[in-house]
Amino acid sequence: MTDKPITHITNIVIPFFDVDSLQIAWHGHYVKYFEVARCELLDKIGYNYYAMAQSGYMWPVVDLQIKYIKPASFGQIIEVYSQVIEYQNRLKISYQIFDKATGQKLSKGQTTQLAVTLHNHELQFISPKILIQKIEGFHHD
Repeated sequence: MTDKPITHITNIVIPFFDVDSLQIAWHGHYVKYFEVARCELLDKIGYNYYAMAQSGYMWPVVDLQIKYIKPASFGQIIEVYSQVIEYQNRLKISYQIFDKATGQKLSKGQTTQLAVTLHNHELQFISPKILIQKIEGFHHD
């Protein structure tokens, strides 16, 4: 892997339409917060979903884990820290969600994605060279 982990911080303001009658973010929206962070992280390494498709692959999420620690609420600004933790045989990204104002951890989790060829939907058991090149050639800011 690169000399230091590839990470990204995404700020999200919890919108009104994500909360329940108690103004608490519905648990299912955390998947969306992970997705927003993952898209920004993939943009950062130069291999976003458009680039994946152009290279002949789709990368479906095959595993998702979330641990809820403390709820997020309407108007709260959260920071989603995303980090590539594995990429040789699958793309695994970890997430930690913090309250921006206090630094308190609200949630953590991870997603696992596998490469599948677009032309015949064949599962790849080793990550395509393009992903490995993007990650190993990544230059940190």
